[in-house]
Amino acid sequence: MSSLVAKTPRRPGHKKTSNTEKDPVGVYCRIRPLGADDEECCVEMISNTTIQLHPPDGLKANRNGDFKETQYSFKKVFGIQTTQKELFEDVAKPLIEDLIQCKNGLLFTYGVTGSGKTFTMTGSPGQGGLLPRSLDMLFNSISPYQAKRYVFKPDDKNGLEIQSQVDALLERQKRENMQSVPKTPVSSRQKADPEFADMISPEQACKYDSVDEDSSYSVFVSYIEIYNNYIYDLLEDAPFDPIRPKWLGGGTPVRNTEFVTPQSKILREDQNHNMYVAGCVEVEVKSTEEAFEVFWKGQKKRRIANTQLNRESSRSHSVFIVKLAQAPLDADGDHILQDKNQVNVSQLCLVDLAGSERTSRTRAEGNRLREAGNINQSLMTLRTCIEVLRENQMCGTNKMVPYRDSKVTHLFKNYFDGEGKVRMIVCVNPKADDYDETMLVMRFAEMTQEVEVARPVDRAIYALPAGRRHRNQLIDSLPALPACELLDATDDQTLPRLVEVLERRHRIRQMMTKQFSKAAITLKSMLQDFDSNFSAKENFIHDQRGKLGEKDKVISSQKTELERLENKSKTLEYKIDILQKTTNIYEEDKRSLQQELETREQRLHRELSERKRMEQRMQGMVADTKHKWEKECTAPPVHQRHRRSHSTGGEKWVDHTPSTNLELDTVMQPIIPNAIKVSAPSEKALAKCHKYVLTHQELASDGEIHTKLIKGDVFKTRGGGQAVQFTDIETLKQECPTASRYVSS
Repeated sequence: MSSLVAKTPRRPGHKKTSNTEKDPVGVYCRIRPLGADDEECCVEMISNTTIQLHPPDGLKANRNGDFKETQYSFKKVFGIQTTQKELFEDVAKPLIEDLIQCKNGLLFTYGVTGSGKTFTMTGSPGQGGLLPRSLDMLFNSISPYQAKRYVFKPDDKNGLEIQSQVDALLERQKRENMQSVPKTPVSSRQKADPEFADMISPEQACKYDSVDEDSSYSVFVSYIEIYNNYIYDLLEDAPFDPIRPKWLGGGTPVRNTEFVTPQSKILREDQNHNMYVAGCVEVEVKSTEEAFEVFWKGQKKRRIANTQLNRESSRSHSVFIVKLAQAPLDADGDHILQDKNQVNVSQLCLVDLAGSERTSRTRAEGNRLREAGNINQSLMTLRTCIEVLRENQMCGTNKMVPYRDSKVTHLFKNYFDGEGKVRMIVCVNPKADDYDETMLVMRFAEMTQEVEVARPVDRAIYALPAGRRHRNQLIDSLPALPACELLDATDDQTLPRLVEVLERRHRIRQMMTKQFSKAAITLKSMLQDFDSNFSAKENFIHDQRGKLGEKDKVISSQKTELERLENKSKTLEYKIDILQKTTNIYEEDKRSLQQELETREQRLHRELSERKRMEQRMQGMVADTKHKWEKECTAPPVHQRHRRSHSTGGEKWVDHTPSTNLELDTVMQPIIPNAIKVSAPSEKALAKCHKYVLTHQELASDGEIHTKLIKGDVFKTRGGGQAVQFTDIETLKQECPTASRYVSS
């Protein structure tokens, strides 16, 4: 039978719906104990979700005490009393359950050098970390349902080939003859290597109960490290070279070794746009012990070195990949279904990141300095990617995430784009010397919690009946037939024994037939109920579709009406805009006219006030002049009365000789120099006269009296009265005798 190829993972990488539910990245915090009791502590656990950082006293003194206590929240905080089992129950156990349910997962530890990342991930004898406990739970759950070795085979393109039973058997015989693959230990609890003996006690073992019994499973593991931004396979056996030296992690050459330096690997993208390490060794394991033995083989090759901060400091990022292949059994429950579309492959990546550190504290030089720079650069790229993801999700931007700037981020970009759950454990060393680095780690963790990752989609349900494996096991459990050969005619035991076995097999078959018949009846009734429910649902759906059609018509009419109202609203808004502009123009004109009117009113008010003042002045002048000339006009004519004025006393002769002996009522306008304003006679008197004569006498400078006859014409005024206008002056000079002077009596 030809082999079939199953692609992994089963979900396309770039076809995600816009309404996919998302979950934030789960960030946990673990605090390690202090190295000595007298050390200053800068981290305090406030609650099971919050920690508080206290700046050390030396830092306050050196920097003028500007630092304050800061608090940071996590999904959960694990104190110094937390056991490895408790940490596994809260963090890694849900990821193993998702792995069995065909969902991917990523778990990595992050923190300062010496904060306990490797201990959290690997553990120690008697205190197994997350990695051995995850492997133990996985194999405890799927051990009864594992496929035989080499039924699933990697295709070196991030996929798996499904081989037939015959091909798998030939592959097993070939590998056993080569003696290149270690066999699984006989006992499930036998530990081959004393370095990882008793990692997990039997009473702490856990198991996932909701395993699909009608499927077959197989586990593949691979182990890589990222050192100086290069990827190396820790499970690859380097060829023997007796001449070339091997370069250890610290850069020290060692002569006369068996292996040469391994070649770096490259990242590739499969047809589903998922990243994988090309040429990486994937080892199929069948037990926890075998898987951890493979891990320990690669762990011995990992680059570690002695620094000022840690005696065994990791100089690279390690990635342990657990890949679980799952395929359903066929209808008989005997063999794996030979359908590549029904094969699901999920994987869990356990990452132990190298610690961030300041070179000034480690006093690194040469290769150590270059290693620290590359570690810090890769961690900085991880922070940058998280920042861009957070900004894109919170601000709605579409900036390009710089995954390709580092091998770490490029390898795991699919997880942040929605290919599985992401969990991070922040390891914290509470000593005061790590305060600055711990602050940076806390800020990065706080920012990471705001990034959301798409929730994994549940796997599809197979269209095969359940209980196939159990039915096949019942058939295999029938009692075997005894020897049926009759050697003697008197043999009376073989046939009865055969009859007894056949009767027993017949009873078992009848019991199985009854069970199957009962199950068939139950299934038939369930199908009938399902059909009735389905018919009811179809009728309901038909009615709902009719109502939906009516609603669509109503919505269509409402949309038409809405469009009409929107057009009308736009027209009215346009008219309102025009009216508003016109109103603004009119208001502006009104304000200008109002200002002009106020200005004119003020000017008119000033003019009225001025006119009133002028009238008052003119009335006063007229009254004074009237009073003066009334006195003068009441004097008798010159031929009746004379007044004599002495020159020494300043007196003068004044004669008023009007043509009528009436008083003037109006003011006469002068037309000659030294004009005299007098009171006019009444209208009756003036109506009868046409001429008017006024006499005036004055003492000249030579002592003589001069008489002036001021002649005028009488005419009607516009107001209906009479007025006199002087037109001529006649002067009479009179000489007085020297002996005496006449004075008017």
